[in-house]
Amino acid sequence: MNDTASLLSLADHMLWVTALVAAPVLLASLAVGLVVGVIQAATSVNEQTLTFVPKLAITAVVLVLFGSAMMGLIGDFTQEIFAAIAGITR
Repeated sequence: MNDTASLLSLADHMLWVTALVAAPVLLASLAVGLVVGVIQAATSVNEQTLTFVPKLAITAVVLVLFGSAMMGLIGDFTQEIFAAIAGITR
């Protein structure tokens, strides 16, 4: 019973880590897409590359700024999982 609870706790923590790692890139891309979409609607310019290039640029900027924090979260979670697996198998 305790093993099941610890596995469910790890699964819950895994979902939170995934959300925290994905959120900066997704939110920045969403914001840029919204701004570019409003500008395209206001100017009646419907060009697909006008949305792709700014999203690509902001994704690169966000990964440069927050990449180390994201990798730190993933690394800490990986260590936690291996420690939990070692504890469960004993």
